[in-house]
Amino acid sequence: MQVRVLGCSGAIAKDCRTTSFLVDTDLLVDAGTGVGDLTLDEMARIDDVVLTHSHLDHIAALPLMLDAIGSRRTQPLRVHALHATIEALRAHVFNNVIWPDFESIPSPEAPFVSFHDISVGQMLQLGTSAPKLIEVLPAVHTVPACGFAVRRATGGAHWVFSGDTERNAPFWDRVNALDVAMLIIETAFSSREQALAERSLHLSPEVLADELAHIDPDKRYPIYITHTKPAETEEIMSQIEMLAGRQVAGLAQRDIRWLKADGILTF
Repeated sequence: MQVRVLGCSGAIAKDCRTTSFLVDTDLLVDAGTGVGDLTLDEMARIDDVVLTHSHLDHIAALPLMLDAIGSRRTQPLRVHALHATIEALRAHVFNNVIWPDFESIPSPEAPFVSFHDISVGQMLQLGTSAPKLIEVLPAVHTVPACGFAVRRATGGAHWVFSGDTERNAPFWDRVNALDVAMLIIETAFSSREQALAERSLHLSPEVLADELAHIDPDKRYPIYITHTKPAETEEIMSQIEMLAGRQVAGLAQRDIRWLKADGILTF
């Protein structure tokens, strides 16, 4: 399985694109500004989008992508998300004020997009040429949110994405039961902004360490840090390295890496 990192930043700046991952060629996980780096042909090959939540940095490119490739498709783009996320999209984006209602364009019978409710704990099978199983994982955020674990339908290890989340024991209960190839986990703020991180239900380096301490000691896989704010990325990664050097539980002896856009993750 191949995961192309289109965007993994917590905000925009030069060379910083917000969260979006292309799994193989047909599955998009979140639809941040990184989608804009895809060609029209690459966008048109996407059949399914799974969304972690409704915040703008994770859905910003969805309406623009539909406008770009909707007329090239013979079937609606299928968007899978929590019910609250879909309702937010309908009310605040595809409302004929901010953007056209592509659920009824060009017609209600043949729309550019169709929305499909998902729930935590659900298992989805998506993809035709290379079917994938996607498990919906719990997340703790300021709006209803989730994460995902993705693997081949035929078996194998999982690519796990936390989504936007703060402390989340149920997430670790489930992850520890999975065969994990790699974990993508957010750390949006530095220690200097820990109060803001807690208020906005994001992780900071110290809380990240607390969370990673939930991983079973015998589990070993690379852990990629994502969703860093551009102005704080170097500070965040320096603080994580410092805590790891001090042998802080959760970070000691872990393979911690900074996720970068334009990278390809293969497993």
